[in-house]
Amino acid sequence: MNESVYNPDVLSCLASLSSDEVFTPPELANSLLDMLPPELWSNPDVKFLDPVCKSGVFLREIAKRLNRGLKSKFPDLQERINHIYTNQIFGIAITDITSLISRRTLYCSRLANGKYSVSTGFTSEEGNILYNRIEHTWVNGRCSFCGASQSVYDRGEELETHAYQFIHTENPEELFNMKFDVIVGNPPYQLSDGGDSQTEVRIRGGAIPLYDKFVLQAKSLEPRFITMVIPSRWFSGGRGLDNFRITMLNDRRISKLVDYPISTECFPGVEIKGGVCYFLWDRDYSGMCEITTKQGDLQSTDKRYLLEKDSDIFIRFNEAVSIYRKVVFLKEKSFAELVSNQKPFGLRTFYKGNKQRDTERDLLIYGNKSISYCSREIIQVNKDWIDAHKVFITMAYGAGESYPHQIINKPFYGAPSTICSETYVMIGPFKTKILAENAISYIKTKLFRFLVLLRKSTQHASSKVYQFVPMQDFNESWTDEKLYAKYGLTEEEIAFIDSMIRPMELNNGNKE
Repeated sequence: MNESVYNPDVLSCLASLSSDEVFTPPELANSLLDMLPPELWSNPDVKFLDPVCKSGVFLREIAKRLNRGLKSKFPDLQERINHIYTNQIFGIAITDITSLISRRTLYCSRLANGKYSVSTGFTSEEGNILYNRIEHTWVNGRCSFCGASQSVYDRGEELETHAYQFIHTENPEELFNMKFDVIVGNPPYQLSDGGDSQTEVRIRGGAIPLYDKFVLQAKSLEPRFITMVIPSRWFSGGRGLDNFRITMLNDRRISKLVDYPISTECFPGVEIKGGVCYFLWDRDYSGMCEITTKQGDLQSTDKRYLLEKDSDIFIRFNEAVSIYRKVVFLKEKSFAELVSNQKPFGLRTFYKGNKQRDTERDLLIYGNKSISYCSREIIQVNKDWIDAHKVFITMAYGAGESYPHQIINKPFYGAPSTICSETYVMIGPFKTKILAENAISYIKTKLFRFLVLLRKSTQHASSKVYQFVPMQDFNESWTDEKLYAKYGLTEEEIAFIDSMIRPMELNNGNKE
């Protein structure tokens, strides 16, 4: 064999393909398995389950480790393989095709009892990798298990239902009728709600999250260990994830958490907004969590609780915790009190006013890449804001994955008789122009945007992402130097902020 010829792992190639489901690279699968106690690999009684098989990579890597670890207990290779495959490794595929891929990966044959299968211990074609087509259970137009829309997923047999077997049952323990010691996997992340393409849903979010349901179902089986890779959006946001976040942050059995703010470092070529993470849940552990953040060549590890005092989210950067603690120590009001909800004046994004002002009382509207005019009488909400001084900033800003970046768009001054569509949120109101301009000086600081970063997991920036930002006295303008002195930040803390946040340019945000 010519060792100079590159022979890539086919599962690495699969992981780099664009797909509705994100396949797991072998390197990542092994990183999850590395968190498990080493003694598991020499125990012939430990049972492993991957309830979300796609390529079968987890099962294959588990088999490799057990094959090495059990050599002394089963000297005969075929006896050892038969024992491992029939008694220790189990999987549930998410589709018919992934069941075939997973069997081919693990057994070297799409038929577990086939001529070319490496195991001679199976009598059935499926072996220990199950797949059964499951239908959703519709209640008032939604699946009672996963929340899928009946109008989208009540489909014919020629199409996948995306009703995953592991979470579409109230009795998951009956799937194999056995107790598992380890549950491991990379569950489907989201399910399209019909508004976007699957690719857009996977990359940008805005659909029904599914991964939380797999984690909770795994916990319900009470194995010794759970390790899964999931999006990091649950740290601070995500549609319908509030209860899941509370459960995870208060679970002292999560002993390790590894976070990748840049998802492509885990899944080459796949951008998942907010990054990804994997964790180790240890049934018999209770205490602080070893938290590791990996970003490029930098790695930070600390041991702390997932939930900080006076916080309702997970603060993902270890270096940010001391900064957060210094800021909240003064117990100042939140800047979020000045930030409006979506649609501050009741106008949707697609609202188009008149090109010209008809009367002096008409209002100027900042819309989606447009400026138009409308009659004052059209506005029925927040009328008292119309003639006040204010600040506008876009509701969404796609910052990308690389650091340092800007985090939010550029704010701009809104004079009396100006309003906006839901493209923007309004900050204020203020009694004078100088107060509004001083607020803008504050928003442009790196510390302001750093505190927003701690809560901003997607491109959307509702009032919630400003919750950690403290209120200031806007009778004066603000700079980072004044803020760093006020909160007593060290040179190391300032350097970390500089590494995460770039300076904000001076042109107006409404021009972008």
